[in-house]
Amino acid sequence: MKSGNQIDDMDKLIAFCDFVRRARRGIAFTGAGISTESGIPDFRGPNGVWTKETPVLYQDFMADRAARVKAWERGVRMFRRCSEARPNEGHHAIAELQRRGHLAAVITQNIDGLHHDAGSSNVIELHGTNRYCACQHCGKEWPTSAIVVRVEQGEEAPECDACRGPIKTRTISFGQSMPEGEMRRAAEASAGADLFISIGSSLVVEPAASFPRLAKQSGARLVILNNQETPLDDLADLVIREGIGATMRGLLQRLDLRLQGSSKEEEK
Repeated sequence: MKSGNQIDDMDKLIAFCDFVRRARRGIAFTGAGISTESGIPDFRGPNGVWTKETPVLYQDFMADRAARVKAWERGVRMFRRCSEARPNEGHHAIAELQRRGHLAAVITQNIDGLHHDAGSSNVIELHGTNRYCACQHCGKEWPTSAIVVRVEQGEEAPECDACRGPIKTRTISFGQSMPEGEMRRAAEASAGADLFISIGSSLVVEPAASFPRLAKQSGARLVILNNQETPLDDLADLVIREGIGATMRGLLQRLDLRLQGSSKEEEK
């Protein structure tokens, strides 16, 4: 006997397709799980970044040079990994659904910039981006690639050439305030959504995880596509625990849409 969310895989895909076909103000909300298929590790899974390493708190980064050195050691590794990554089928499918008018915005917890690379527009990056850096005192900015060169040449904790303030990637660290502008945009988009698709997110990080609830309370359908259970599964209209790339490819096929590019094609 099936419960409300336990339906056949094909039935799930058909239902998903129906929701998307009707959507005109849909939101794709993405977490680390969408980028694992591009070779970027997640943060909270069995082999996740924070499972293996203790995060550097923002307060420690600002107060302690040793913490900044540690943060930049990790930051360089993550930047190199993200720089080598290419958008996968999940990223490309989201961009195609935007082009076709089914999705109004992408809200992402990811810092890798792959939604931009796939061609998505109106991307709201809740946790910032590791493609740029900023002085934490005066706000001067640089491409991260330029600062990585300095670190690799021996400047372990890079400082601003204008005010000597600490330079940090434009990502949100533990203990750092969430960006007000992005949070406001995400809340407005969620409240106005007719469909909210959570893809590859554990939905345990607040306040970001509040957006699916806001969308649902405002009348949107809620679809959760994730390989593990989430705290909001019981709230969802549809839960799919399958591979993201394969599921999104199947969705586009049922909608008779063509996937525009893939990571494999881009590497040729």
